[in-house]
Amino acid sequence: MPIRWGDMDAFGHVNNTVYFRYMEQVRISWLESLDIASEETSTGEGPVIINANMTFLRQLRYPGDIDCRMSVGALGRSSVDTRFELRRADMPEVLVAEGGAKIVWVNYKAEKSVPLPEAVRALMV
Repeated sequence: MPIRWGDMDAFGHVNNTVYFRYMEQVRISWLESLDIASEETSTGEGPVIINANMTFLRQLRYPGDIDCRMSVGALGRSSVDTRFELRRADMPEVLVAEGGAKIVWVNYKAEKSVPLPEAVRALMV
């Protein structure tokens, strides 16, 4: 992903909140690749983030590109842990930030967690 000029703040580096947007984009791309939108539409259930965290190790500055990688961790009854690593594309050996997010499968109308559907669980293993 490109680092955009608007990602920087008054201190001349990428604002810490933008790291979460990078993580979000990778997570959304992953969920789209699983093609679970039909599952959400037909059942009224789908993913919700219940927490997210980030450890900032290095500053990012414009211009440049980042490489953000996501991995799937532990699967629970209704949840899945995800982990993220961000690096500058031109310095792949340097870890810039690392973080994670917990995704919970919920019934949107009831606003309650429900078990991960077996079809979705199989895609996450």
